[in-house]
Amino acid sequence: MADHQRAARMARRIQHIVATAIERQIKDRRLEFVTITDAKVTGDLHDATVFYTVRGRTLDEEPDMKAAEAALAKARGPLRKLIGDELKVRFTPTLSFEVDTVPEASAHMEELLARARARDAELAKLKENATPAGDADPYRDSEKDA
Repeated sequence: MADHQRAARMARRIQHIVATAIERQIKDRRLEFVTITDAKVTGDLHDATVFYTVRGRTLDEEPDMKAAEAALAKARGPLRKLIGDELKVRFTPTLSFEVDTVPEASAHMEELLARARARDAELAKLKENATPAGDADPYRDSEKDA
């Protein structure tokens, strides 16, 4: 039976171990701009997926995703060994790495929200000088007032 709380705890621990190892122990320049964003462990605790993002050296430079992917593939064995040593579980989960698409989706949503805010501001300006198309108070009963 799957213990989801244990899997979640193990995922957080794996995320921390991998991030620390990339920062301090794995000596590969291609991993210099890799950030570990999340980790997921299957319910049977046999497979772990580690999510990562890569940033460029400068704001204008595109990140080298292929180099980061190759470096993570090369470091998979040593990282799994470190995880096994740290977790002290019967079976060390196999590692797979996936690019985290959340930042791109978030940037797209921010762009859509900015466009919506601009349109709302534009409509608010138009509303300031607008007059009703019909009577000023369309709910007034004209027969009763007469």
